[in-house]
Amino acid sequence: MKRRILLAAPALLLAGPAAALEWRGSPAQGALLLGRAAPGTRLSLDGRAVRVSPEGHFAFGFGRDAGPRATLLVTTQGRAESRVLEVARRSWQVQRLEGLPGAMVTPPPETMERIQRERARIAEARRADSATPHFASGFAWPARGRISGVYGSQRILNGEARAPHLGLDIAAPVGTPMHAMAAGRVLLAEDLYFTGNTIILDHGHGVQSLYAHASRLDVAEGEMVAQGQQIALIGATGRVTGPHLHLGLNWHATAVDPQPLLPAI
Repeated sequence: MKRRILLAAPALLLAGPAAALEWRGSPAQGALLLGRAAPGTRLSLDGRAVRVSPEGHFAFGFGRDAGPRATLLVTTQGRAESRVLEVARRSWQVQRLEGLPGAMVTPPPETMERIQRERARIAEARRADSATPHFASGFAWPARGRISGVYGSQRILNGEARAPHLGLDIAAPVGTPMHAMAAGRVLLAEDLYFTGNTIILDHGHGVQSLYAHASRLDVAEGEMVAQGQQIALIGATGRVTGPHLHLGLNWHATAVDPQPLLPAI
């Protein structure tokens, strides 16, 4: 769905035509909005700068627990105006998973140094804000299979409440190819404690995709990949109950829902 917004100009702030923005989707918890503005437009969301390419492409997102409103500040030709966005609230599933190894639910103390080091690596990757808007070409399914987990669900692991699930799980046999959902650069490709063999791709402007639990990695850090290129094979590494691809999507540190951005099956 495309939504075109004409921002009405407050008389004291703007003279002349109002600034026009358009984007795919609607503001909602977990939504990533991919949009276009007039070249030279500057944007910020709740005080955070939003990169706009020379051609006007931009992206911004809302987390799972985003509040009901956000303020978008639009500056064009030296004139600024703000608009309050109503962020739709969503309801979330509860998913119970049993049979996980105890060390994957409550890691032993001797693994915490590794876990903290890996979290720091991921946080470093999330700070990437590259200029090329690869995301503007849209996203493709990275694999086909049964959807076994959805974004936002509350996870109960071995009877214990844990953090919400912030991705889309696609169940498929070990060895099924994983493909890049969009073109981009490999920010991370390594074996991590919770997510096993993991890849993070940078699609520009802080938009990143994550592919977890692979049985084999076919790309290396720093490599550029094309949309649809094979990057790994589905596996069951890390914290899993069976072979699948955990697909994550982020705007910087904000995890968003990849499913609404993928083509209808």
